[in-house]
Amino acid sequence: MGREVKAQEKAAIIHAKISQLYPEAHCELNYSNSTELMVAIMLSQQATDLSVNRLTTQLFKKYRALEDYASKPLGELELDIRTIGLYKNKAKNIRQMAQKVIYDHEGVFPNDQEKLEMLPGVGRKTANVFLAEWYHEPRIAVDTHVSRVAKRLGLAKEKDTPEKVEARLMQLYDRSLWIETHHKLLFFGRYFCKAIKPKCHECPLVDICLKPQL
Repeated sequence: MGREVKAQEKAAIIHAKISQLYPEAHCELNYSNSTELMVAIMLSQQATDLSVNRLTTQLFKKYRALEDYASKPLGELELDIRTIGLYKNKAKNIRQMAQKVIYDHEGVFPNDQEKLEMLPGVGRKTANVFLAEWYHEPRIAVDTHVSRVAKRLGLAKEKDTPEKVEARLMQLYDRSLWIETHHKLLFFGRYFCKAIKPKCHECPLVDICLKPQL
């Protein structure tokens, strides 16, 4: 019990320090409706939000609804997103996702983790991001940035899978903090505690980091 209390105290300190660095952490993908959000999240897999936003500036002018993604020839969609990594696989998944939402869910994205994960190309992280951003459902989506920070700061174990990291973070933080904790950890990992050349000399958490690069 004492060890768990200590872990929660450490988690609270981490949250407070990162909140000072990134008080306005938020989803950086550009979107104006649920379809644009889902497509942007799917495009962002193994790609930067910046590159996705650059692409969707024009893409969203051509594809305005699920029906556009569902009906356009696959080859045409591939050409329209070819500047993004893994574009062929993403085009196939986006097209099939749109068709399934139209035919199985009457064109409305379900507010349900399991049903979302049944959509082509939608895994747990994508579903979590969508639920948190669109439906404001408390979730902690674990990407490479969140996982790296959690492990470096001792909030999770080095060998933990993304699912285990997610479960651990949900234990350490109150449900009301899950969405903002996800964004703050992501910002910290993306802009400060980077995979290569992290800013350890400036880090307010270097004293509790398990892998400081000084």
